[in-house]
Amino acid sequence: MKPDWDKLMKEYEGSSTALVADVDCTAAGQSLCGKVGVQGYPTIKYGDPSALEDYKGGRDFASLQKFAKDNLVPMCSPTNIDLCDDAKKKQIEELMAESSDSLASKIKEKEDEMAKVEKEFKEKVEKLQAQYQEYTTEKETKLAAVKDSGLGLMKAVKAAQAKKGGEEL
Repeated sequence: MKPDWDKLMKEYEGSSTALVADVDCTAAGQSLCGKVGVQGYPTIKYGDPSALEDYKGGRDFASLQKFAKDNLVPMCSPTNIDLCDDAKKKQIEELMAESSDSLASKIKEKEDEMAKVEKEFKEKVEKLQAQYQEYTTEKETKLAAVKDSGLGLMKAVKAAQAKKGGEEL
């Protein structure tokens, strides 16, 4: 993916409306990566710098290029309110009228909701993993029982019969 990403960065170099860059989250960029929620590598983020979203598309150059062309454009935000529809403008104006403390509280509430969803998902995956392990053990036990019941010997006898039958011709 790195060569394709580098190619895309070169294509957007000098753009006044879009930034395509990379950050080394294991070195100097570690604090930035923590701030924007990078949890694994490679991670691609896009959108408003203060509210980046996870990219979930293809990792080849054609997919990255198409996504960039379609999505790395100025978008509705408090700094580009002229690009917003009436409903979004109203929502932004209402939020702008709130105090910083009130917004911080609402943001924390939504982040807590997201953390709860992530926790519930993780718990379900852990249960699923335990169930998978249980089924795998059960399957292996049953397969071993079938093999131990004489399957190998039956195959050996059949092969010997076929060989003996071939010698008699």
